[in-house]
Order: sequence, then C-alpha cells, then structure tokens
Amino acid sequence: MAAPIDTLVTVYGGSGFLGRHVIRALAKRDYRIRVGVRRPELAGHLQPLGRVGQIMPVQANIRYPDSVRAAARGASIVVNLCGILAQSGAQSFDAVQNKGAATVAKAATDIGARIVHVSAIGADEDSKSRYARTKAAGEKAVRAADRNAIIMRPSVVFGPEDQFTNRFAALARLLPALPLIGGDTKMQPVYVGDVATAVADAVDGKLKAGSTYELGGPEVMTMREIVKLILAITGRNRLLVPLPFALANLKAMVLQFAPGDFKLTPDQVELLKSDNVVSDKAKLAGLTLEGLGIQPDSLEAIAPSYLWRFRKTGQFAQKRA
Repeated sequence: MAAPIDTLVTVYGGSGFLGRHVIRALAKRDYRIRVGVRRPELAGHLQPLGRVGQIMPVQANIRYPDSVRAAARGASIVVNLCGILAQSGAQSFDAVQNKGAATVAKAATDIGARIVHVSAIGADEDSKSRYARTKAAGEKAVRAADRNAIIMRPSVVFGPEDQFTNRFAALARLLPALPLIGGDTKMQPVYVGDVATAVADAVDGKLKAGSTYELGGPEVMTMREIVKLILAITGRNRLLVPLPFALANLKAMVLQFAPGDFKLTPDQVELLKSDNVVSDKAKLAGLTLEGLGIQPDSLEAIAPSYLWRFRKTGQFAQKRA
C-alpha cells in the first residue's frame, strides 16, 4: 500500500535492531521518514534503506522533551520503538521506557499525530522486573495521552542483528559448555521482519484504534529448545549446564558489569522466571500477527540465514545426512 503523498512519519529509536527493519518497511510504502536518534551522525546506515531524501535522521533524545517535540513537528504518525535491555548511566529503564514513552506520546498529541507504541509481552506493573514494570508504565502513559494509540507487545524478537540468538551463538563459539537459565521457561520467538510489517500496517491505519496487539512467532519453545536449535544451526556440540535461579542471580551480580555477550543482569534473570508468550485473550480477540493476516516465520526457518557465520567453516559448512 502506497502512503498518501507527502505523509511524514517520525520514528523514535529507529536506528536500533527493530528500528532499521521498521524504517525499511515504511520506506517501501512510500512514507517520508524522520528518524529521531541521539546521534544522527551514527545513523547513516538508515538512509540507503529508501530513496534519496526519503529518510532523514535528526537529533532527538527522549530524556529532553524539546528535542522530541522538534522531531515530531509536522508528522502525521509517530512511532516509538525506544527500549533498552540493560540500564547504563542516564539510560535507565524508567527514563527510557516510562518517562520517555510519556514524552513521545505528549509530543504526538500536541500536534494531533497518531501514535504507534512498541512495548513487550510481559509488561506488568506488578512484576519484580524493572524492565517489565517500566514497560507497563510506558503503556499506561501512552494510553493516558491518547486512548486511540496502538500498542504492540512482541515476544522475544530474533533477526540478523539481535542480541538473543547471536549472543548464544557467539558464546557457543567461545565456551565448551553453556549455562542454561530458565531452561523450562516458554517463549514465542518472533521474526523482526514480521514485527516491522505489523508496525507498518499500524502506520497505514489498518489496525484497530486503541488496541493492544501481542506478536509472537508460530511456535512456543522452551529456552532449552531454543538454545539447542541454535547449537544445531551453528554446528556446535556444547554441554548445557542448568543454573538454578538463585545461583544465576549471584552470577548476574558480577556479570552485569561484564562487556558484550558475557553481560547478564539480575533483571534479565528475573525476566527468565516468567513465560513470554501470546495470551489466550489476544488470540481470541484476533489481536495477533495471524489476526492481522501476517503468517509469522519460524526461528528454524530464518535463523540459518544469518547464524551461518558462527559455524566453523561459515557459509561453506555442509550439513551431514
């Protein structure tokens, strides 16, 4: 569906993992896209996703309302993708996912723009996880600003640039055994391209105003099943060592300061105690990918297309019969 001529969409958090796929999906539908990011000079990878002049990164920090308002000016639709998996300095869960969401929602309502807000399955104001509590608080702030806003809650999102499947594949390349936390916890991994399509449909106005959609993949898998699949795809034979949550918490107290793929926070351990799947309520109401007419892609079908780089011989590895 082509966008009405000259329709401007402002996307906050558009330079991240999900953001680049949302930008690509919107560009294909002929929207003009303004991308609000903290460091526009580091967002040059977005512009080739569209035509010359179609995508314009601008400076916007959701902790500073004036910059958010400036980025929203003239937009017909505002999309908020801002979220973090771990806190760092001023980038706290509350600042980004609660107060930041409120700031974006107010900027949108001040100019009469429609709002599409991406949250997460598991958002719960009563959760012991700060991540989940602030996601719920952000949803509440968006609803308070605009009752017609569309909220999307994806399960764990996978894709070429994710910090989920790539992390396990990287650790399997380095370690002889992998610690398994929450091995029986259920998840519904959803492909980033399917989430981006759903967001673009929301921008098109195809979704029910004021609704909350839950986005999950075609299969519910345990954490153990997911890790085993990643090992099979990358051709790594690794021992899985189950870690009780109490021991995992102690480990996270240290690893929260670790760099890169070794980083693990107590809040992430807390999240792994709860299942992360689409609710029966959302299924019955048709507020899912299938309800939108989107056939979700499975982890098994998509992951080999980018995890091949973690095999011993990369793309030249041959599967044994």
